[in-house]
Amino acid sequence: MSWIQKLYKTYEVCADAPQFDKKPWPVSHTEQQAHIDIVVDQGGNFQRAALVDKEDTVIPATEASAGRTGKKPPPHPLCDKIQYCAADYKTFGGTKQPFFEEYIHQLHQWQAYDANPKVHAVLSYVEKASVVADLVRAGVLHCGPDHKLLTEWTSEAPVPGLFKMLTPKEKKRDQGDAFVRWRVQVPGDPISGVWEDPNVRDSWIRFDASRRTDLGLCMVTGETTALAASHPKRLRHGADGAKLISSNDDSGYTFRGRFASPEQAYGVGYAVSQKAHSALRWLIARQGKSGDQVFVAWAVSGKSIPDPLADTAQLFEVAGVDDIAGQDAPYQGDAGQHFALRLRKAISGYRALLGDAEDVVVIGLDSATPGRMAITYYRELTGSEFLDRVREWHARYAWFQVYSKDNHFVGAPAPREIAEAAYGLRLDDNLRKATVERLLPCIVDARPLPRDIVAASVRRACNRAGLKTWEWEKYLGIACALVRGSSKEEDYQMALEENRTTRDYLFGRLLAIAENIEQRALHVANEQRDTNAAKLMQRFADHPCSTWRTIEGALTPYKTRLRTKRPAVLLERDKLLDAVMGMFSREDFISDSKLSGEFLLGYHCQRAALWPKGKPESGTPDEDESAVEGEKL
Repeated sequence: MSWIQKLYKTYEVCADAPQFDKKPWPVSHTEQQAHIDIVVDQGGNFQRAALVDKEDTVIPATEASAGRTGKKPPPHPLCDKIQYCAADYKTFGGTKQPFFEEYIHQLHQWQAYDANPKVHAVLSYVEKASVVADLVRAGVLHCGPDHKLLTEWTSEAPVPGLFKMLTPKEKKRDQGDAFVRWRVQVPGDPISGVWEDPNVRDSWIRFDASRRTDLGLCMVTGETTALAASHPKRLRHGADGAKLISSNDDSGYTFRGRFASPEQAYGVGYAVSQKAHSALRWLIARQGKSGDQVFVAWAVSGKSIPDPLADTAQLFEVAGVDDIAGQDAPYQGDAGQHFALRLRKAISGYRALLGDAEDVVVIGLDSATPGRMAITYYRELTGSEFLDRVREWHARYAWFQVYSKDNHFVGAPAPREIAEAAYGLRLDDNLRKATVERLLPCIVDARPLPRDIVAASVRRACNRAGLKTWEWEKYLGIACALVRGSSKEEDYQMALEENRTTRDYLFGRLLAIAENIEQRALHVANEQRDTNAAKLMQRFADHPCSTWRTIEGALTPYKTRLRTKRPAVLLERDKLLDAVMGMFSREDFISDSKLSGEFLLGYHCQRAALWPKGKPESGTPDEDESAVEGEKL
């Protein structure tokens, strides 16, 4: 029950915190999409009505109505659909089962327990049984010549707004599904919406609490209190029917041999359950998470923390870290110093705000069926532990990331991007979710990166066939980040290491130099096509020595072209090629064994060193830049 205790504490801290514009839902409330505003005066007399464009509204709700399903779904206490709050719905030919009797009975009970003038005004109005008639006269609901509510629009006139809002069922729209919320005009009271009035809200919470007689031990607070019989859903989005806590399998294997009732297995107070689920729902929405698989990280105190699943560019953006030395600085061979300064500044900002001993929680949710949700990952950390591990991830797995011509940064990629780099853009949702779930402990728990993910990323970066340029650039940067971060023996720099003499690194440098020579020659001739180095990259990774002989032999015509048009460029590249060749030991060079992912680091760093100044994306400089460089050399 640790997770629900942390969420309960989060609610208690954040529910009334002034720094949050949108707060967690109050106890005994739920959210619905409203379609219609009905305005009445304090005497319960109809004033006007208007359409609302599917506005999310937090309304009073019972434990049963918040998750209502079945043939007889219970009514909400105040705001509800036409089929609930309109006594004349059947009179106007409503096709759905009306629930007005249940609705008005509950409203009478509420008013009898705790009289509220706005609730009384709504009660007085709905008892007049003229809701549908008033809405038809106001042009909000629409009837045919037979004075019955239309289920489809056949007129040549423009389709009314309400018909566009309602979800069709078998190509028909029942206007009884329109959701009504109430506004009560009281002189001197600026708040007309009953859902916005704190007096109405508190009145309902008191009444709903007074009806609870099922007392028991709450395992979260340790107090004897009213227990929850049903727990909230709609945690990840409005249509989410999965629950974290449920017990409706009385005839199956749920209790067999262990318990006689759900209460013997667990006991959670109603208010605790409502607040904990409301806090979780609020955290998911606040962090912009979506989909079936959701990971949420938060500080129990409500203070801001970095998203562990964000890439470094997003981390810097959210942290408000200004560029210390200019956007192009990371590409000028500073070995990551510029990046390290920005990362230190970002983490220091969070550390100053959060504090070392504050509780931080990371939780992962997923559902295999529409009605059941599971906690797939859960960790509790102190603020210092969490920030240290986030900093370590972004520092260790940092590399040049080129997602497009205008989107490049130095840092660690996001787990979702790593999944795509390992398995391609067309990977299915299950594989993506499984990969992200495997990568999260590498960030939060500082576990080693799975070797199969690193190997898959390296293979995809080597196999350039069928990939668009931007895809390959992106996958190459991610693969280099994973290789660098997963290496325990070597500390690779984010700049060309000219003194590194390892076999794989040197072969990577050779490939980059050969590619650059051919690219220059193609550029001089105004040709645009893949180089031999690019075409043979996968084969080179598997059989470097034999493939190098093929690549080197194919360079002869391109060297001849450069010798005529760019002799200074060729001279520099030949010197560099000879220098790298001279760093090999004989055994390393003639060995045709497969290269490790390290060769991508040498390739990428050498390639970056040959880039024109300030141009991290792939390609060659324009003609003027080549001419100037030739003159300098």
